[in-house]
Amino acid sequence: MRKVIASIKAIPGRADAGARLESGFEAYYAASVETAQLFLGIKQGDQAGAIPKMQAAQKALEQTLGDARADARTTFDGTLARAEQGVGSGLWATVLSGLIVVVCLGAGSWLLIASVWRQLGGEPEYARDVMRQMAGGDLSQTIVVAPGAESSLLAAVRDMSQGLSAIVSDVRSGTDSMTVASREIAAGNQDLSVRTEKQAGSLEQTASNMQQLTETVRQSADAASQANQLAGSAATVAKKGGEVVGQVVSTMDEISASSRKIGDIIGVIDGIAFQTNILALNAAVEAARAGEQGRGFAVVAGEVRSLAQRSAEAAREIKTLIGASVARVESGSRLVQDAGATMEEIVASVQRVSDIISEITAASAEQSQGIGHVNESVVQLDQMTQQNAALVEQAAAAANSLEQQARALQSAVSTFKLA
Repeated sequence: MRKVIASIKAIPGRADAGARLESGFEAYYAASVETAQLFLGIKQGDQAGAIPKMQAAQKALEQTLGDARADARTTFDGTLARAEQGVGSGLWATVLSGLIVVVCLGAGSWLLIASVWRQLGGEPEYARDVMRQMAGGDLSQTIVVAPGAESSLLAAVRDMSQGLSAIVSDVRSGTDSMTVASREIAAGNQDLSVRTEKQAGSLEQTASNMQQLTETVRQSADAASQANQLAGSAATVAKKGGEVVGQVVSTMDEISASSRKIGDIIGVIDGIAFQTNILALNAAVEAARAGEQGRGFAVVAGEVRSLAQRSAEAAREIKTLIGASVARVESGSRLVQDAGATMEEIVASVQRVSDIISEITAASAEQSQGIGHVNESVVQLDQMTQQNAALVEQAAAAANSLEQQARALQSAVSTFKLA
């Protein structure tokens, strides 16, 4: 077409007409290209207003072609009239020029219309109706494309309609599934929120009980520590008592030994008294033999004998007392030894009790520390459970929002009509 217009502009006196034709064609061509780009998605813009703009450019081009055709006919008629008046050889050139212009304009018009139809793929009114129905959301229409126009605008619109129909169908299916899933998520989150709140309440009660248990164990540990101190003091006192009893046992042993020595001494005294008595008896016998001369000696011998007898009796009494005392001392010594052994057992028992209480104190301290850690863990778990409850509430709100958005998307997609 541009070549035809260029040939028209080259005709003498037709430069202005050729320029008008070129301007009209370029405007129509630009409008057609813009319309095709809009409907093919290459360019964003007003699709509904593109076709009227293209039709206006087409009408302007047809008007320019009509004017050029009329001008050519007028020129041809004038040339013919002048030829009739006797213009010679120039007449034939003018007639030939007019014929060429008419032929070129006719061919250009035919080529232009054929080009527009090929680009549209059908009649402009049909293409406009198709666009209006698609703009209204009707994707159920069957778009008919002229034979051999698979690369035209209507073919592209047909493919776009089919693609949009598939997309809208997939979106509808997806929104339905998303709505059902969001409802299930919302219900699950609500149930989880209730269970999480119950768990948080149970953990809070557990944390309170753990605090009470921690305080009780701490008091038990303090009591065990005090008992350990008292047991240590009792062990010390028992050790001292054992030492005192040991000293008493030693003293009683010494007393028993001294009593035995006294008994031995009393035995010696008793023997001396016995011998003195015998000597006094012998002296009395000798004094009796001596007669009157030995009377004084006999008196002395009698006194000595009497003294020896009293000494022997006193020695026997002392021996009896000492024997009884030694027996009591030995009995007391045995009792003291038994008491010493008992005190040793008491000291050992107190020491064992002290050791056990020390172990109980250490175990109570470790138990108190362990329960303290457990209490801290329970408190942290309670805090995390409360945070989880808040997150579950947020998730439930998000699920509700997602369901609302899915419903809104369903409402928006429902405006499209599918085959």
